[in-house]
Amino acid sequence: MKMTVSQAMVECLKAEEIKVVYGYPGAGYLARFTMALLDADKDIKHVLVRHEANGGHAASGYARISGKPAVCIATSGPGAVNLITAIATAYADSIPIVCITGQVNTDQIGSDVFQEG
Repeated sequence: MKMTVSQAMVECLKAEEIKVVYGYPGAGYLARFTMALLDADKDIKHVLVRHEANGGHAASGYARISGKPAVCIATSGPGAVNLITAIATAYADSIPIVCITGQVNTDQIGSDVFQEG
């Protein structure tokens, strides 16, 4: 069976029994990964946050309460940078979070395009 990378990522999240993903859509992953998450809505709920940092802190809070790893997603560049405080806090407290960030297309890397990370 052929599948896209985004679909494979969602299948990996399912295999790890991830039930919720916190994130703020952006150019680096918006179309394909978000659509794959929406297709998997019965298995994985995508919680829309209003800022990337909120997604990181929400994932950290979920992991603290559930005792299971939690996932947050952000776009490349400043979106990824906005996760840093949540990542540092989770790291300092040994809280298991997985942060997924996007990236511009490979043919655009090195050309200073919008949100190149």
